Amino acid sequence: MPPKPSAVIAADDLPSPLGQLAASLSDSDLALTAYEIFVAACRTSSGKPLSSAANHSSTNSPSQNSPNSPALQRSITSTAASKVKKAFGLKSPGSASRKSPGSGSGQGKPKRPLTVGELMRNQMRVSEAMDSRVRRALLRISAGQVGRRIESVVVPLELLQQLKASDFTDHQEYDDWQKRTLKVLEAGLILHPHMPLDKSNSAAQRLRQIVHAALDKPIETGKNTESMQVLRSAVMSLANRSYEGSYADSCHWADGIPLNLRLYEMLLQSCFDANDESSIIEEFDELMEQIKKTWAILGLNQTLHNLCFTWVLFHRFVVTGQLDLDLLSAADGQLTEVAKDAKTTKDAEYSKVLSSTLTSILGWAEKRLLAYHETFDRGNVETMQGIVSLGVAAAKILVEDISNEYRRRRRNEVNVARERIETYIRSSLRTAFAQIMEKADSSRRASKNQPNALPGLVILAKDVGSLAVNEKQVFSPILKRWHPLAAGLAVATLHACYGNELKQFISGITELTPDAVQVLRAADQLEKDLVQIAVEDSVESEDGGKAIIREMPPYEAEGAIANLVKIWIKTRIDRLKEWVDRNLQQELWSAQANQEGYAPSSVEVLRIINETLDAFFQLPIPMHPVLLPEVMNGLDRCLQYYVIKAKSGCGSRNTFLPTMPALTRCTIGSKFQGFGKKKEKSPNPQKRNPQVATNGDSSSGIPQLCVRINTLQWILGEFDVLEKRIITLLRNSESAHVEDFSNGLAKKFELSPAACLEGIQQLCEAAAYRIVFHDLSQVLWDGLYVGDPASSRIEPCLQELERKLMFISDTVHERIRTRIITEIMRASFDGFLLVLLAGGPSRAFTRKDSQIIEDDFKFLKELFWANGDGLPSELIDKFSTTARSILPLFRTDTETLIEQFRRLTMETYKSSARSKLPLPPTSGQWNPSEPNTLLRVLCYRNDESASKFLKKAYDLPKKL
Repeated sequence: MPPKPSAVIAADDLPSPLGQLAASLSDSDLALTAYEIFVAACRTSSGKPLSSAANHSSTNSPSQNSPNSPALQRSITSTAASKVKKAFGLKSPGSASRKSPGSGSGQGKPKRPLTVGELMRNQMRVSEAMDSRVRRALLRISAGQVGRRIESVVVPLELLQQLKASDFTDHQEYDDWQKRTLKVLEAGLILHPHMPLDKSNSAAQRLRQIVHAALDKPIETGKNTESMQVLRSAVMSLANRSYEGSYADSCHWADGIPLNLRLYEMLLQSCFDANDESSIIEEFDELMEQIKKTWAILGLNQTLHNLCFTWVLFHRFVVTGQLDLDLLSAADGQLTEVAKDAKTTKDAEYSKVLSSTLTSILGWAEKRLLAYHETFDRGNVETMQGIVSLGVAAAKILVEDISNEYRRRRRNEVNVARERIETYIRSSLRTAFAQIMEKADSSRRASKNQPNALPGLVILAKDVGSLAVNEKQVFSPILKRWHPLAAGLAVATLHACYGNELKQFISGITELTPDAVQVLRAADQLEKDLVQIAVEDSVESEDGGKAIIREMPPYEAEGAIANLVKIWIKTRIDRLKEWVDRNLQQELWSAQANQEGYAPSSVEVLRIINETLDAFFQLPIPMHPVLLPEVMNGLDRCLQYYVIKAKSGCGSRNTFLPTMPALTRCTIGSKFQGFGKKKEKSPNPQKRNPQVATNGDSSSGIPQLCVRINTLQWILGEFDVLEKRIITLLRNSESAHVEDFSNGLAKKFELSPAACLEGIQQLCEAAAYRIVFHDLSQVLWDGLYVGDPASSRIEPCLQELERKLMFISDTVHERIRTRIITEIMRASFDGFLLVLLAGGPSRAFTRKDSQIIEDDFKFLKELFWANGDGLPSELIDKFSTTARSILPLFRTDTETLIEQFRRLTMETYKSSARSKLPLPPTSGQWNPSEPNTLLRVLCYRNDESASKFLKKAYDLPKKL
């Protein structure tokens, strides 16, 4: 086999984007196959076959002197000028060339005139013996198939038949050649076919069997051998397939992607000089004219040629050390042609290869450009310009011509070039900043024991300034071609990077030390330098550089001081919050702890708040009025936190409400019976919310709740005193001005007063419902009207409730007294109704019991009126409205109740109620015009009519 061509040495990080072959074909295999295709295409494309190296070297051959000799007809000399080379600015072997700094010019060897065939053989490093065999075989093929175009011939198949083991110098060479040729057929017809192949295709199966068998034992390839006939049948069946379904004019055996592209890549690589791999050969135009004749076999066109040639030029620039700028420029120029093709070619296969190729080019370029400070400097900045141009061009095609998202966003005029350059600038400068920061840190560590050593951020500021100047002088002039604000963008990025470090530095100190002052001054000077560069760079921009300047928030010394003070404030506030957590865990909420009836912790928290305000106004800063709102906000949040913690865990109205029992048919002494269910064991009719039991009486009993309520009321009354003191402190501050007193909101607490009011309301409700549904549960929920209503009336409940009210009146702050007693009244009314309408199976009422119920409710109201010494009568009337509307139902006759229930149910559920009355859901919002309320009165009605109706409507037993 021929040696691997040096032109196809691949970079480790730059695999071919033209596609990876499934076949086990080496680059040498592909190169030899490409050469066979080249020779076959050139022989049959005209009546003039190419000369071979053999007849060129035979100087005594009479045909050499004949004017019609193929050797003379196809002879080319080094004086031939290449139009393409001139267009791209590519150098010739041995000529001077633009190279990256540090590269040599290189000298090529003088050459004698060559035929195209010999030139190609030399370039692809095919041996004379192999070349001679291929040409002899092609002569025999053309003699046997006169008039057939080469694209209708499966070249490897015919070569297999023409070349025998005797044509090779040793048998192993023939075996290797045969295996390679069979694998080419497998690759082109099965693994990478022009037209998708059905897995069940019998010809494909036969061909695969032949190829795999030949790997163990060579096949007989004589014209009349059975193995050759089977092979030919399978190959031609596969090669002649067409999309139209008719017999194909051309054979498709090498035109499937990516096989055809990889073969063509081998041919294009032959255009580089074998002795100077970064140079295009002088005879480029003549050779390319012949190479293009392979398009018919490979299924290529100008569009795919442009793409492949772009990749080959770019790849050659990379693998030859990135020294020859002519190659880079040529690849960039060829990419311009690709861009034109991409706008007009919508073929899916082409788009896939295009995307892969451009992605590979862009990926390689961006590895350099995303950290261009590491890759380029003053000496090789010209190379950077070429790589930027190439990368931007690739990105534009990828985004503008391939990306669907871009087409959707096109109206917004996405500027791909500017976006990419912005990304490169920001990324590279961030990387460079990280490096100089590490250098500055090393300098600081080295000099930390020396007197007057500079802080690290001072050193860093100087280095950042130098980096900005270098950026402006070296890189920005190049990048400005694609981004008009390149320098401004660069300094804005550096400004942000240094600003982040400055913020971290300031966050680590608690006072303005000499080091801090040095850092702030250095930062101030750096900022001035960076802003100056940004302003100069953006003078001619549309917005005058406003967008860039907006990216550069100032490093004001006053702002830095303010930040330090904010840290001080945060520390104090955090400590106060920790104190609240710690002390409230130990607070007993005992009335004995303070004769005023509120918690000692509340006195202490206000003392700490006053101390914090004193310390703030003693800070040596010129901005007390500016930062006072932040102090106030922090203290306000802490006090709000105290209030929230003070009421937490005490429950609410819903905590103490008993679980609503299922709607049941009840008679005196009956067991629980659910709708539509069989009899079950009666649950506890006095089942209460499980949260009640967890709280117990330790921290949320009525005495403790009263202390919590008093505490919040006391804090509420201290806000006026606190805010007046703040005004006095502000007046005595040297930095205060008259206008500072105009904004009263800055000196007021907002969150904590509202939290106090909300907490007082919640605690009053919790205390009220705890008294009624927890403390009085035995006489109310478990006792009232259980069994015979006449013998279990409300008197015991009123006695217990009166004792609770006396305790509340003696304990709770006078400003809260009316509110909490009102809540107890509301809870009592709710409890009374809950007993009547959801009291469980131990209760049942007749119409005669209605007078007892009404009298008891009257006694309950009179307890709160207390002969005029209690709550106002209008307040009692307001909260008793619901009960007063429900109680008449208990003296209403059963038939009327049933009729009202039917009518309301029909109105509520309309057509759905005509066939069968549905079960109305329990809302808990009792109302005489609500079906569920009426149904509950009927369920607790102890008479025959109610039983019959409930049996008929809901299949409830008449008697349990």
